[in-house]
Amino acid sequence: MNRRLLVVLIPLGLAILALLSILLYRTDMAPVEQSAFITDTTYAQLSLQTKVAQKELQKARNALKQIKPRGPYIVIDTHANKLYLRTDDSVLYKATCSTGSGGILTDSLTGRKWMFNTPRGIFKVNSKLKQPWWRKPDWAFIEENETIPKSESERLDPEMLGDYALGFGEGYFIHGTIYERLLGVSVTHGCVRLGSDDLKYIYDRVSPGTRVLIF
Repeated sequence: MNRRLLVVLIPLGLAILALLSILLYRTDMAPVEQSAFITDTTYAQLSLQTKVAQKELQKARNALKQIKPRGPYIVIDTHANKLYLRTDDSVLYKATCSTGSGGILTDSLTGRKWMFNTPRGIFKVNSKLKQPWWRKPDWAFIEENETIPKSESERLDPEMLGDYALGFGEGYFIHGTIYERLLGVSVTHGCVRLGSDDLKYIYDRVSPGTRVLIF
């Protein structure tokens, strides 16, 4: 190709490319302006959603204030089998406990089933008992392959719960045990067992209404 022709074509090609670039840029401007309009609308929607979220957050904070313990409270870690008496910023006492085994018992005659878990959640101490007697439920006899007694007095056991018991939830207790060698192991039928010294310490320092947090 003639050099003179190249000298003409190259600048012309560059000029065309420059013109195309300008046209493409200007063409892109319309979507950008439209995108900016959409973004403004989106921001308005996000602002409304933010206000709604802030209101919900405030509701959650108010709800937390209602359940936040005002004094010492009990925390039970069912995974580590640890019980704590604590405040918001300090642990007052720590003890090894035993919690629910998670086992399932089935009555072969009736098909009734029981699952032995310690309940998780937020509870309150609803009773304090000295020298508590345990009323053995049906599963206690079925577990031992014993006949369920008809007499109520045959269900009563004065030793199994130790010297003290703190009731919480629906029929659950923090209580003593004659099996202290098993503390730290998940072996109970749902209640929380403590050693005698630890139980006495906790019993003396809580009152009905004390929060019990279990996880």
